[in-house]
Amino acid sequence: MRIAMLSYHTCPLATLGGKNTGGMNVYVRDLTRQLGALGVRVDVFTRSEDEHVPHVLHDLGYGNRVVHIPAGPERPLPKRTLATYIPDFVHQVQNFAARKGIRYDLIHSHYWMSGLAAGTLASHWGGAPVVHMFHTLGEMKRRIGRSAEEREGEYRLRGERQVLALADKVVAATLAERVQLRWLYDAPEEKLVVIPPGVDTSRFYPIPKDEARAYLGMHQEDQVVLFVGRIEPLKGLDTLLETMAGLQSGQIQGQRPLYLMVIGGEPEASPEAMSAEMHRLQALCDRLCLNRMVLFLGKRSQDTLPYYYSAADVLVMPSHYESFGMVALEAMACGTPVIASHVGGLAFLVQEGRTGFTVPSGDARALGARLRQLLTDDALRERMGAQAATYACGYDWALIARRMTALYEEVLQRKKTPV
Repeated sequence: MRIAMLSYHTCPLATLGGKNTGGMNVYVRDLTRQLGALGVRVDVFTRSEDEHVPHVLHDLGYGNRVVHIPAGPERPLPKRTLATYIPDFVHQVQNFAARKGIRYDLIHSHYWMSGLAAGTLASHWGGAPVVHMFHTLGEMKRRIGRSAEEREGEYRLRGERQVLALADKVVAATLAERVQLRWLYDAPEEKLVVIPPGVDTSRFYPIPKDEARAYLGMHQEDQVVLFVGRIEPLKGLDTLLETMAGLQSGQIQGQRPLYLMVIGGEPEASPEAMSAEMHRLQALCDRLCLNRMVLFLGKRSQDTLPYYYSAADVLVMPSHYESFGMVALEAMACGTPVIASHVGGLAFLVQEGRTGFTVPSGDARALGARLRQLLTDDALRERMGAQAATYACGYDWALIARRMTALYEEVLQRKKTPV
């Protein structure tokens, strides 16, 4: 089986923590690797953002490739601008396949722009079936966004509806996302299937806390709260900062120093290059007198993330919207309990009272109460961490990839024998 995997707007090999890098990058990369282990050949097509990066890379194993396709200027572009170069991207993908003499059995697209590209490619490739995953939904972002900049434009909402019409199957990460697709988009029930993302348990597993901290150069006696994610308003980091200020004034840590480590963004960028959200959050730290307590670490590689997860006492995801919550799953796989907002996929992923806690989105007081509970109860924290690691094994990519290949085979069979 040969799969054309489309990840138009972001490369699966990109360093995490940037504006357009996060769970989707990890998803595409790890799914492709696991499909390769099952004997499925995959080419991942993504738009080239750097002319100095080779256009074809063999970094995913098993003969699978990442193909950087020139489509417009080879540099990062705003998403509204990116959408205008989809026809160029499609044309160059066709050229690559023709040049290599490859016929793809199926197209698996990620995010709405890739879905539009998949529809055009499917028609050029004799009606190849399309499996699509949105990862995030524009309608949800429009409802939750607190400013015009956070809300998605009509161009995206139109695009998402086009993709729903052309896709043979749409993969939802959770039951919540399936409900959102039915409610907000009137998606046909027969097109929807729930298959959650997975976690690489050969990479994310519990490292003894003392060893993880020694590797990172951290003090063993410190109490550490961890945040990992993009620096954008929807991630709710301002709520966590307000919570940390409350914990600091409450002196819950006694004689033990308490820190919040923030992985993501570019905190050392010049004032001109720094994102508006990073600038806002750093100013909030100044106002709350948190500068000694909050450590903005910037981007970190996937290779070091297991050490940070294992070194932390608790991971917090205070998001206003998450379709799934890959970071929470990775942390749990490393034996770290999670406190997350009761939204989207997080409400399903975090097992209340067993692998962590969920709290109302934007509620600093409720978040503080749960943080205080975990940070002051070593036995509870250790028990939840052990249960989290066991629970995460049920999401091992080896299991998830088999479910995905079964879906591919079902779609291909239906294409061969239409009703």
